[in-house]
Amino acid sequence: MRFRLIAALLMAVSLSGCGVNDVPRLDEEVKAAWSQVQNQYQRRADLIPNLVETVKGYATQEQDTLVKVTEARAKATSMQIPKDILENPEAFKKFEQSQGALSSALGRLMVVSEKYPDLKSNQNFMALQSQLEGTENRIAVARKDYVETVQRYNVNLRSIPGRWIAAIMYPDAKVRETFSASEAAQEAPKVKFN
Repeated sequence: MRFRLIAALLMAVSLSGCGVNDVPRLDEEVKAAWSQVQNQYQRRADLIPNLVETVKGYATQEQDTLVKVTEARAKATSMQIPKDILENPEAFKKFEQSQGALSSALGRLMVVSEKYPDLKSNQNFMALQSQLEGTENRIAVARKDYVETVQRYNVNLRSIPGRWIAAIMYPDAKVRETFSASEAAQEAPKVKFN
Protein backbone atom coordinates (compact mmCIF):
# COMPACT_ATOMS: atom_id res chain seq x y z
CA MET A 1 0.00 0.00 0.00
CA ARG A 2 2.73 2.43 0.97
CA PHE A 3 4.77 1.47 -2.11
CA ARG A 4 1.80 2.16 -4.41
CA LEU A 5 1.28 5.59 -2.88
CA ILE A 6 4.95 6.49 -3.31
CA ALA A 7 4.90 5.12 -6.89
CA ALA A 8 1.76 7.17 -7.69
CA LEU A 9 3.34 10.34 -6.30
CA LEU A 10 6.55 9.77 -8.25
CA MET A 11 4.56 9.13 -11.43
CA ALA A 12 2.51 12.32 -10.92
CA VAL A 13 5.64 14.40 -10.34
CA SER A 14 7.41 12.94 -13.38
CA LEU A 15 4.39 13.43 -15.64
CA SER A 16 3.98 17.04 -14.59
CA GLY A 17 7.56 17.72 -15.67
CA CYS A 18 7.45 15.97 -19.04
CA GLY A 19 5.20 18.39 -20.88
CA VAL A 20 1.84 16.71 -20.38
CA ASN A 21 0.37 20.04 -19.34
CA ASP A 22 1.95 22.07 -22.14
CA VAL A 23 -0.93 21.58 -24.58
CA PRO A 24 -3.69 22.92 -22.31
CA ARG A 25 -1.42 25.66 -20.92
CA LEU A 26 -0.46 26.87 -24.39
CA ASP A 27 -4.07 26.56 -25.56
CA GLU A 28 -5.16 28.87 -22.74
CA GLU A 29 -2.38 31.31 -23.65
CA VAL A 30 -3.67 31.36 -27.25
CA LYS A 31 -7.21 32.07 -26.03
CA ALA A 32 -5.97 34.86 -23.75
CA ALA A 33 -3.93 36.44 -26.57
CA TRP A 34 -6.93 36.22 -28.91
CA SER A 35 -9.12 37.91 -26.28
CA GLN A 36 -6.63 40.75 -26.12
CA VAL A 37 -6.76 41.16 -29.92
CA GLN A 38 -10.56 41.32 -29.75
CA ASN A 39 -10.37 43.75 -26.83
CA GLN A 40 -8.24 46.17 -28.86
CA TYR A 41 -10.53 45.89 -31.91
CA GLN A 42 -13.49 46.67 -29.63
CA ARG A 43 -11.66 49.69 -28.22
CA ARG A 44 -11.13 50.97 -31.74
CA ALA A 45 -14.78 50.38 -32.63
CA ASP A 46 -15.86 52.30 -29.53
CA LEU A 47 -13.72 55.33 -30.48
CA ILE A 48 -14.97 55.58 -34.06
CA PRO A 49 -18.44 57.11 -33.44
CA ASN A 50 -16.84 59.98 -31.49
CA LEU A 51 -14.26 60.51 -34.21
CA VAL A 52 -16.91 60.47 -36.96
CA GLU A 53 -19.11 62.96 -35.09
CA THR A 54 -16.18 65.32 -34.57
CA VAL A 55 -15.20 65.19 -38.23
CA LYS A 56 -18.84 65.60 -39.37
CA GLY A 57 -18.99 69.08 -37.94
CA TYR A 58 -16.09 70.22 -40.09
CA ALA A 59 -16.27 68.06 -43.18
CA THR A 60 -19.89 67.86 -44.25
CA GLN A 61 -18.91 67.55 -47.90
CA GLU A 62 -16.91 64.39 -47.08
CA GLN A 63 -20.09 62.49 -46.28
CA ASP A 64 -19.11 59.51 -48.46
CA THR A 65 -15.97 58.83 -46.42
CA LEU A 66 -17.89 59.18 -43.14
CA VAL A 67 -20.54 56.74 -44.37
CA LYS A 68 -17.88 54.22 -45.38
CA VAL A 69 -16.20 54.43 -41.96
CA THR A 70 -19.56 53.98 -40.22
CA GLU A 71 -20.50 51.06 -42.47
CA ALA A 72 -17.11 49.37 -42.00
CA ARG A 73 -17.41 49.73 -38.23
CA ALA A 74 -20.95 48.32 -38.29
CA LYS A 75 -19.82 45.35 -40.37
CA ALA A 76 -16.80 44.67 -38.17
CA THR A 77 -18.75 44.88 -34.91
CA SER A 78 -21.82 42.97 -36.09
CA MET A 79 -19.87 39.98 -37.33
CA GLN A 80 -20.74 36.90 -35.31
CA ILE A 81 -17.45 35.32 -34.31
CA PRO A 82 -17.79 31.54 -34.24
CA LYS A 83 -16.32 29.68 -31.28
CA ASP A 84 -14.01 27.73 -33.58
CA ILE A 85 -12.59 30.83 -35.30
CA LEU A 86 -9.04 29.98 -34.23
CA GLU A 87 -9.25 26.60 -35.98
CA ASN A 88 -11.48 27.73 -38.87
CA PRO A 89 -9.46 29.35 -41.68
CA GLU A 90 -12.60 30.63 -43.48
CA ALA A 91 -14.06 32.37 -40.42
CA PHE A 92 -10.65 33.73 -39.41
CA LYS A 93 -10.15 35.19 -42.89
CA LYS A 94 -13.60 36.84 -42.86
CA PHE A 95 -12.85 38.40 -39.48
CA GLU A 96 -9.47 39.60 -40.71
CA GLN A 97 -11.06 41.09 -43.86
CA SER A 98 -13.74 42.99 -41.92
CA GLN A 99 -11.09 44.48 -39.62
CA GLY A 100 -8.91 45.31 -42.64
CA ALA A 101 -11.79 47.14 -44.30
CA LEU A 102 -12.28 49.17 -41.13
CA SER A 103 -8.56 50.03 -41.01
CA SER A 104 -8.70 51.14 -44.64
CA ALA A 105 -11.77 53.33 -44.05
CA LEU A 106 -10.11 54.94 -41.04
CA GLY A 107 -7.03 55.64 -43.14
CA ARG A 108 -9.22 57.48 -45.68
CA LEU A 109 -10.82 59.45 -42.84
CA MET A 110 -7.40 60.58 -41.61
CA VAL A 111 -6.53 61.74 -45.13
CA VAL A 112 -9.77 63.74 -45.25
CA SER A 113 -8.81 65.44 -41.99
CA GLU A 114 -5.68 66.84 -43.67
CA LYS A 115 -7.93 69.02 -45.88
CA TYR A 116 -9.38 70.90 -42.92
CA PRO A 117 -6.92 73.03 -40.91
CA ASP A 118 -9.65 73.94 -38.38
CA LEU A 119 -10.34 70.26 -37.78
CA LYS A 120 -6.67 69.50 -37.24
CA SER A 121 -6.52 72.17 -34.54
CA ASN A 122 -9.72 70.99 -32.80
CA GLN A 123 -8.82 69.58 -29.36
CA ASN A 124 -11.48 66.85 -29.49
CA PHE A 125 -10.28 65.66 -32.87
CA MET A 126 -6.64 65.72 -31.81
CA ALA A 127 -7.41 63.72 -28.65
CA LEU A 128 -9.48 61.19 -30.58
CA GLN A 129 -6.87 60.89 -33.30
CA SER A 130 -4.20 60.31 -30.67
CA GLN A 131 -6.32 57.65 -28.95
CA LEU A 132 -7.00 55.98 -32.29
CA GLU A 133 -3.30 55.95 -33.19
CA GLY A 134 -2.55 54.48 -29.78
CA THR A 135 -5.23 51.86 -30.30
CA GLU A 136 -3.82 50.92 -33.71
CA ASN A 137 -0.45 50.43 -32.01
CA ARG A 138 -2.10 48.31 -29.31
CA ILE A 139 -3.78 46.23 -32.01
CA ALA A 140 -0.41 45.66 -33.68
CA VAL A 141 1.16 44.59 -30.36
CA ALA A 142 -1.80 42.34 -29.48
CA ARG A 143 -1.65 40.69 -32.92
CA LYS A 144 2.12 40.19 -32.56
CA ASP A 145 1.65 38.62 -29.13
CA TYR A 146 -1.11 36.40 -30.52
CA VAL A 147 1.06 35.26 -33.44
CA GLU A 148 3.93 34.41 -31.07
CA THR A 149 1.61 32.51 -28.73
CA VAL A 150 0.06 30.56 -31.61
CA GLN A 151 3.55 29.77 -32.88
CA ARG A 152 4.54 28.23 -29.52
CA TYR A 153 1.28 26.26 -29.39
CA ASN A 154 1.51 25.02 -32.99
CA VAL A 155 5.17 24.04 -32.60
CA ASN A 156 4.26 22.07 -29.48
CA LEU A 157 1.50 20.23 -31.37
CA ARG A 158 3.76 19.45 -34.31
CA SER A 159 6.92 18.39 -32.50
CA ILE A 160 7.80 15.42 -30.35
CA PRO A 161 6.90 14.75 -27.53
CA GLY A 162 4.09 17.34 -27.76
CA ARG A 163 2.62 15.64 -30.79
CA TRP A 164 2.44 12.30 -28.96
CA ILE A 165 1.09 13.82 -25.78
CA ALA A 166 -1.60 15.72 -27.70
CA ALA A 167 -2.59 12.59 -29.66
CA ILE A 168 -2.97 10.54 -26.48
CA MET A 169 -4.18 13.04 -23.89
CA TYR A 170 -5.72 15.88 -25.97
CA PRO A 171 -7.00 14.42 -29.26
CA ASP A 172 -9.21 17.47 -29.88
CA ALA A 173 -6.21 19.86 -29.88
CA LYS A 174 -5.80 21.43 -33.33
CA VAL A 175 -3.32 23.79 -34.96
CA ARG A 176 -4.51 27.41 -34.64
CA GLU A 177 -4.88 30.08 -37.30
CA THR A 178 -2.68 33.14 -37.37
CA PHE A 179 -2.81 36.53 -39.05
CA SER A 180 -1.40 37.14 -42.49
CA ALA A 181 -0.71 40.35 -44.35
CA SER A 182 -3.40 41.45 -46.78
CA GLU A 183 -2.56 41.61 -50.46
CA ALA A 184 -2.68 45.42 -50.32
CA ALA A 185 -0.16 45.48 -47.46
CA GLN A 186 2.26 43.36 -49.48
CA GLU A 187 2.47 45.92 -52.29
CA ALA A 188 4.93 48.78 -52.07
CA PRO A 189 3.15 52.11 -51.49
CA LYS A 190 3.07 54.55 -54.39
CA VAL A 191 4.20 58.04 -53.48
CA LYS A 192 2.93 60.87 -55.68
CA PHE A 193 3.68 64.54 -55.30
CA ASN A 194 1.14 66.91 -56.83
